[in-house]
Amino acid sequence: MRRRTLCNLLKFAIPAAVVVLWWVYFMYEPHLHVDLVFYDRNWIAAEMQPITPLSGCFNPERVSPLYNVSEAVYGKKRFEVQAGVPMRMGMDCYAFAGTVALPESESIQEHYIPPEERAQYHTYWRTDLAPLTERQEFMLKSFFATQNLPRSRLVLWSNGDLSGNPIVQKYLGLFPDSFTLRVVDIPTLAKGTAMDGSKLLNLNDKKAWVDGDLVRLLVIWTYGGVWIDMDMLVTRDLEPLLEHEFVTQWDCWGKTYQALNGALMHFRQHSPYLCEAFHLMATSTPPRSPSTDWGAILYLRLWRRLLAESIPPFKILPSCFSDPLACRLDNSVPDPFTPDRSDGHWVEGYGLEEGGGLDRTLQHIFAVHLHNRWDKEFPNDGWVDRLLLKRYDLRLREKITWDREL
Repeated sequence: MRRRTLCNLLKFAIPAAVVVLWWVYFMYEPHLHVDLVFYDRNWIAAEMQPITPLSGCFNPERVSPLYNVSEAVYGKKRFEVQAGVPMRMGMDCYAFAGTVALPESESIQEHYIPPEERAQYHTYWRTDLAPLTERQEFMLKSFFATQNLPRSRLVLWSNGDLSGNPIVQKYLGLFPDSFTLRVVDIPTLAKGTAMDGSKLLNLNDKKAWVDGDLVRLLVIWTYGGVWIDMDMLVTRDLEPLLEHEFVTQWDCWGKTYQALNGALMHFRQHSPYLCEAFHLMATSTPPRSPSTDWGAILYLRLWRRLLAESIPPFKILPSCFSDPLACRLDNSVPDPFTPDRSDGHWVEGYGLEEGGGLDRTLQHIFAVHLHNRWDKEFPNDGWVDRLLLKRYDLRLREKITWDREL
């Protein structure tokens, strides 16, 4: 009886399972990266496959006099930042990052540059979500310790007044020409763009849309420069990247529809790339709520449209340049919130000691993206503490001493 019952169940279960699997495959497109992801085929057909025309931001009569297309888009560049292959194996990506470096002699600044004329770097903190504390200070500390300050200025944006914060006051006092504060006024920043007056400026899903994508693009459009998410630790001078306009890879796996990331990005003031991005925002289906993938989809949509009209697209930095945590188990940097391995090893032939393989790798890449894990602490004497945080303190003391001697 049991065998007969089992056989009868299988007669129904197997066909039912086949039907369900067929329906899932018919409705969803599976992608295997670190995990299995299913994309709705109707969404792909409606949102990702069509390529609508650009709005003409690259037409000569529409390009801002602040933007030189011949130099920015078609001009000769000193460094290549796209390898052309995924670079998933071994240390290939990290080694490639090491090829993008200025000689030390070129970092010497011989004359004073006014703050407004320096390379502008932007970051953002929401005052209504959480206070700015030591964890956020690590990003500020990393910037001032690694950048060429006579040629750089960091703008800390917020949706409220941060001037009374003691951490912020400290750095304003230490680096008055290289650090400033601004409060975000989204409607004002959007004036003159395709987003001017848009209802999307007031979406309630602020963490995913307004803060995650819109603010950074409006800020860089208005002032030009580099965007650095607050949950990053900068590891070396970003100046060699600035001849390119770029976004970054989301991770080393090259997700088909979420391949790009704006956590570290650079565009010039009134860049036609951003002009087209605003047009695409204004004419596309609004972002899903809640969702953090809208920017990734936006950059990919824009990149494909540029290709379709034979306009050289912005560059895409390999993921390891700023997100070395997001790759294979055998070459991602160790989890920054886990104590170091007791044997002192990272991967085969690469140690965690000062001057070891991980140390050299961190000196090649440009940042470590921590992905908003604000509730986690760095282990005492872990690799972040030893190879980054303590060195930031040392470099800052050296810079402050040197500045006072001048």
